[in-house]
Amino acid sequence: MSASAGGWFVILLALACANLPFVNQRLFAVIPLGKPRKPFWVRLAELIVYYLLVGAVGFAVEAGLGNRFAQGWQFYAITACLMLVFAFPGYTWQYLVKHRAS
Repeated sequence: MSASAGGWFVILLALACANLPFVNQRLFAVIPLGKPRKPFWVRLAELIVYYLLVGAVGFAVEAGLGNRFAQGWQFYAITACLMLVFAFPGYTWQYLVKHRAS
């Protein structure tokens, strides 16, 4: 995999994983919770787990391309904020768009 393809793969994976907690009512999109709506803290916990998962995949892609570089706290702060920005469409869909009562 080239460096460009690996970078785009990680970005698209982050975009999908950031919106996944907001577009379904199951825990990690697999386990039904038995409640009609997931609480916000569950969605936030899922987002943190997905952030760690995407980070692990990103490090694996980087290690596959060559040497893995050490990162400081700034890198993690920026990528966490980027994950929150990527989650905005799902958050908007879940909490700001008016849905019909079913």
